[in-house]
Amino acid sequence: MAKRVTIMLDDDLDKKLRLKQAKKIQETQGSYSFSSVLNDTIRKGLRS
Repeated sequence: MAKRVTIMLDDDLDKKLRLKQAKKIQETQGSYSFSSVLNDTIRKGLRS
């Protein structure tokens, strides 16, 4: 279940995540939400 949360991101992190989102949108030629990018990135980081 998703939960709505407010966080503060540094500008450099926001830029990197937005670029990652743009790349995914181009690859899939569909929509890919910023929340999905953030969740995927956090999951990947927490696995190690």
